[in-house]
Amino acid sequence: MNGFTFHIPTKIYFGDDEFGHLGEEVASHGSTVLLAYGGGSIKRTGLYDRVLSQLRGQGMTVVELGGIDPNPRIASVRRGAELCREAGVDVVLAVGGGSTIDCSKFICAAAVSDRDPWDWFADKTTPIDDALPLVTVLTLAATGSEMDNGGVISNPETNQKEGRGAPCLLPKASFLDPANTFTVPPFQTAAGSADIISHTCEVYFSQDHDLYFLDTFMEGLLRTVMRFAPRAMEHGDDYEARANLMWASSWAINGFADGGKTQAWSVHPMEHELSAFYDITHGLGLAILTPAWMRHVLAKDPEGTLPKFCRFAENVFGICDPSLSDMERAEAGIQALQDFFCDELQLAGSLSAIGIDEEHFGAMAEKACHGPAIKGFVELTPADVVEIYRACL
Repeated sequence: MNGFTFHIPTKIYFGDDEFGHLGEEVASHGSTVLLAYGGGSIKRTGLYDRVLSQLRGQGMTVVELGGIDPNPRIASVRRGAELCREAGVDVVLAVGGGSTIDCSKFICAAAVSDRDPWDWFADKTTPIDDALPLVTVLTLAATGSEMDNGGVISNPETNQKEGRGAPCLLPKASFLDPANTFTVPPFQTAAGSADIISHTCEVYFSQDHDLYFLDTFMEGLLRTVMRFAPRAMEHGDDYEARANLMWASSWAINGFADGGKTQAWSVHPMEHELSAFYDITHGLGLAILTPAWMRHVLAKDPEGTLPKFCRFAENVFGICDPSLSDMERAEAGIQALQDFFCDELQLAGSLSAIGIDEEHFGAMAEKACHGPAIKGFVELTPADVVEIYRACL
């Protein structure tokens, strides 16, 4: 393993009794706030009024940007940055899920830059070195954006969905109240849980010599999501289930599990192309792609991948039948994950089931690789990616 530095200075306020600190926390970063949110569900649940009460209690000037879409658009980043400059905004408050928070991160950066924000995605060597402070109120356990420094933005004009990260984009503070996720519908709960699982798997599946401690941490995280996601889907106001999913979301992607690994995520770039071309829910795309990716890399490099898939099958799903060969055990673990996605989370199991055919697979594969290959758990060329897409039909 490689040496590493772990430093996540985001301050976390977890639980309903911590919400009273929101106003003072936001006010500590400025006096004029951009309040960013999505489609309006925060108004129906009463969260919007609670947030405004906190901000106005501190005498803050509030500027609003609503209507941020799932798979957030670059147009929203541009509009938010324009509002910040016009109103002299000095802190941004994102209230919502990963889409709102991702969009808000790049609003923070664009507000203090002369660049068009898409420059950061079109040329990823373009530095992002300054941003307004960001505070978040999380309403969906999924992306982990509340405790990391990255985000993903879509450009419908070019059929691109690209991610970037920078230390200055890390939220200064995040408010995580599981009760704010009680009204999340079963489908979105399922898709968010699939996203958490995928974040974990992208790091877990590595041919590096890993820290045993971190592998066991990730196995526990996966078991946690698999235990509590179905409960949260059935009983939306199950606080224990929602709390476990919310905290798992943050720790799946805040950098702790990386532990010095050399890694290149594979399933996420493939799914980003699905979302870019078809605007599907991110977690749904991940759930469809992940088992097919697993089967492909296992077949392509059984010697390098088999030990990790066997460990995954045994420690996540309890598949340890001595009568099974290593390959049978690995395949059973992959099937168990697919069954969980389809049967427990009730997500579609194929691309054809959601109306996607192979028309754009070639172009999507080229974009997903960003060059000759994705150098992840197993190296994937564009031809490999097309095979994985086709296996999902």
